[in-house]
Amino acid sequence: MRHRVAGWKLGRNTEHRRALLRNLVTSLIMEERIETTATKAKALKPHVEKMITLGKKGDVASRRLAASYLMTREAVDKLFNTVGPRFGDRNGGYTRIVLGGFRQGDGGEKAFIELLGSEKTLEAKREKRAETRTKRAEEARKAMKEAEGGAEGGETKE
Repeated sequence: MRHRVAGWKLGRNTEHRRALLRNLVTSLIMEERIETTATKAKALKPHVEKMITLGKKGDVASRRLAASYLMTREAVDKLFNTVGPRFGDRNGGYTRIVLGGFRQGDGGEKAFIELLGSEKTLEAKREKRAETRTKRAEEARKAMKEAEGGAEGGETKE
């Protein structure tokens, strides 16, 4: 029986599990949406919620607690400057877990965990990525045309 047994062990020892969760929390705060397994997402959710609550408080003690848990200073700054104020009027429920099928290799259940309200940020990232992709494709087309033109020109001179 699992009476009063909380949390997930995730098949790791204590140090590895703590490092994994710290990395996942830091990545989620920085990227606002990550893909992981469903079990890891469910284990991650309470830790993210606690960090966002600290980010909402905004005092020095909360910043130090968050800095002791998160892996990078950039994550702490983003937590207190953008993520925390976004949820200022909300009491909990800052994340969403969306199940996304099964992995091809081992059949593990995939899940996306994201911060609520991150749709705008993610859409801007997608648009920027699409612009970069089209610029690269255009440059590649120009390079191909120049290479073809140079090759044709070289053949006619011989």
